[in-house]
Amino acid sequence: MFRIVCMTLLLSSLTAGVAGGQGVAPLPLMPLPSQVKPGTGEFLINNGFGVTLEGFTEPRLERARQRFLNTLSAQTGIPLWREAYLNKPMFFIKTGGASAPIQQVDEDESYHLQITADEVRLEAANPLGVLHGLQTFLQLVRGTPQGFAVPAMTIDDQPRFAWRGLMLDVGRHFMPLDVVYRTLDGMEAVKLNVFHWHLSENQGFRVESKLYPLLQEKGSDGLFYTQEEIRRVVEYAHDRGIRVVPEFDMPGHATAWFVGYPDLASGSGPYQIEREWGVFDPAMDPTRESTYTFLDGFIGEMTGLFPDAYFHIGGDECNGKEWDRNPQIQQFMKAHAIKDNAALQAYFTARVQKIVAGHNRIMVGWDEVLQPSTPKDVVIQSWRGPQFVGEAVRGGNRAMLSAGYYIDLNQSAAEHYSADPEGNGPTTLSSDQSNRIAGGEATMWSEYVTPENVDSRIWPRTAAIAERLWSPRDTRDVASMYARMAVISQHLNYYGLEHNSSYPAMLSRMTGEPDPLPLRVFGDVMQPPRGYARGDLGHYDAFTPLNRMVDAVPPESETAREFSLIVNRIVAGKASLADWEQAQEWLLLWRDNDAQLQPLLPKSQLTQELAPVSANLRQVSQTGLDAIGYLREHRSAPPGWKTRQLAFLKTSEKPQAVLLNMIAPAVANLVQATANSPTAAHKD
Repeated sequence: MFRIVCMTLLLSSLTAGVAGGQGVAPLPLMPLPSQVKPGTGEFLINNGFGVTLEGFTEPRLERARQRFLNTLSAQTGIPLWREAYLNKPMFFIKTGGASAPIQQVDEDESYHLQITADEVRLEAANPLGVLHGLQTFLQLVRGTPQGFAVPAMTIDDQPRFAWRGLMLDVGRHFMPLDVVYRTLDGMEAVKLNVFHWHLSENQGFRVESKLYPLLQEKGSDGLFYTQEEIRRVVEYAHDRGIRVVPEFDMPGHATAWFVGYPDLASGSGPYQIEREWGVFDPAMDPTRESTYTFLDGFIGEMTGLFPDAYFHIGGDECNGKEWDRNPQIQQFMKAHAIKDNAALQAYFTARVQKIVAGHNRIMVGWDEVLQPSTPKDVVIQSWRGPQFVGEAVRGGNRAMLSAGYYIDLNQSAAEHYSADPEGNGPTTLSSDQSNRIAGGEATMWSEYVTPENVDSRIWPRTAAIAERLWSPRDTRDVASMYARMAVISQHLNYYGLEHNSSYPAMLSRMTGEPDPLPLRVFGDVMQPPRGYARGDLGHYDAFTPLNRMVDAVPPESETAREFSLIVNRIVAGKASLADWEQAQEWLLLWRDNDAQLQPLLPKSQLTQELAPVSANLRQVSQTGLDAIGYLREHRSAPPGWKTRQLAFLKTSEKPQAVLLNMIAPAVANLVQATANSPTAAHKD
């Protein structure tokens, strides 16, 4: 319901005017553009709609026009894919020239979009800007009493950062091609331009190698991409203005390599594909020349598949324990005055960097590859924080941020939105150092996702990260972000993404009911554990089914978030009558839902564990209702009530059935406020 209200309010605001990147009367756009000037009237979309290409043309632009028309047809229900080629042009796309044959990191991505009541003109220096401008137009389409239309305006837009990525881990849980393709479609919709493909892990090696076929034959469980499939993905991404950067993790996170090629490893083996999650001891042997001969051949083969200028070698979380146990490696370190494992990894990284450079590629690695001797053209991807981005760029390297953008950790969109590659305080960087901050990447690690629910972990929160990386730095209005993200979440349905559809489908399977409404009411205020807590709440491995409530519910409860905002207004004495009524209505719904849900839960092994959680939600809701009553009626709670309820709510905030009750903290705020109920009560 909250998403529908947000969409209605945002779309209706367009009739009263538009705003630019500051978010005043916000457009239903993510990312927000740099500059917007409102116009007069609106451009109507009907069967007379025609689109033409001017200036530079290429097959990619023609395919982009077709995708644009397909999406617009899905949005409006108007069949435009044929008529738009035959009708008189009303939408003019003018491209100044070609982009680089192999997309470069610093290419011009700006565009100019002018919409009047009579026509639309989209201009860009190259096809990249055209691709972005088309997505902006699609996000502006809405229904009006006159039909589908886009309000008149002029937009001049360009990205803040050149590197705006999404990392997808397919090593732990393999993701089939349909997941990859629709992920790329979603990326295009929100103007992300780097698909970082994490292709090897302890749990699987996911690319066909013809030079070293045992990599996939013994290290993949048969789940890998053929070289032809890789080429098709690269072409698909290029059509959408997205670079594909492969990652093959080394020297650690590499057990799957060693199943087929144990001589690469530092230990004696035997090795097998890991089924558990975590950091493991096996690591490549950095002291053997044969290791580098192997990697030279492998990297040469892979750069033939991946034409991008950048090649990611991982480099994170190598614990060095196999190195410590290997006498030959210890002897090598002593002979070469290598003082510790960090220095040994630096030696390995330097050797690999020369191999990567020898194949005309620029190396990318996680924080751990940064050492005083690291070559300056190596790009550092920081998982530890913006301070390490600063350390890298001060030392002369380019860097990007992923800390704060780990979308697998079930953090809120607001938390992701607050993370910034340049940090949030006053900058201490020179202009040259700031220019070396390339941007950032969202990271989708896959321990707890499958092809069924991975979309719900990526979307829509990644749209908030996309905005942080594209829009002006002072685009910071969190309330605006959430309202617009609700609209964009629905818009992404037109691209075939399943973040909205997987949740009800999984609930239906859990109960056998076509529309298990009581389970949906319950699930709407639950969330998975945050951070890395889930691993402490049960045993999970590569074979664990991810089909329970914790796997179905979204990472952030929109209903609980809105309830918390209402509660904040109540305890601050700023609530409207509607706020009080909505809070009470929701608390009654959650309290009474338990009676409807409990009879359903024993019928399925997947839902039996939810019985005590539902009962707890009922009790928490009743506590909230009691607190509302005391506050509204200016009554004092019975002696000891507040202390007992706060203790109960503190317990209720802990995970049950690997779920978090997301209304418990807000109810605790209500209970705490009963000590000052006269000042918190509403004013009718």
